Amino acid sequence: QVQLVESGGGLVQAGGSLRLSCAASGSIRRVNAMGWYRQAPGKQRELVARITSGGSTDYADSVKGRFTISRDNPKNTVYLQMNSLKPEETAVYYCNADIVPSWGPFEFNYWGQGTQVTVSS
Repeated sequence: QVQLVESGGGLVQAGGSLRLSCAASGSIRRVNAMGWYRQAPGKQRELVARITSGGSTDYADSVKGRFTISRDNPKNTVYLQMNSLKPEETAVYYCNADIVPSWGPFEFNYWGQGTQVTVSS
């Protein structure tokens, strides 16, 4: 079994900051790319940021310069530092990872359960 467990969501005022964490655990051989997505009510899930195992990053245009994704490979953990948050960024934030389980050579895509981020105006 492989699971992703997120933490760090909550309520923050506009302009404030939050840091999300997501740890992958279970029968893992290798964790490849990890990332964060978000889904606001009535909207489609969208990519926020993604990071490869080598540290290459990709961001949605709307968060560039304000959000920073990073990871701790030995801990199989990815972080999302979110600064200057806006009310329209209220959403459920989901962790996502491409993981090779210990029992096989193939990579699978996993999702966390999501963590609520609410930005008040």
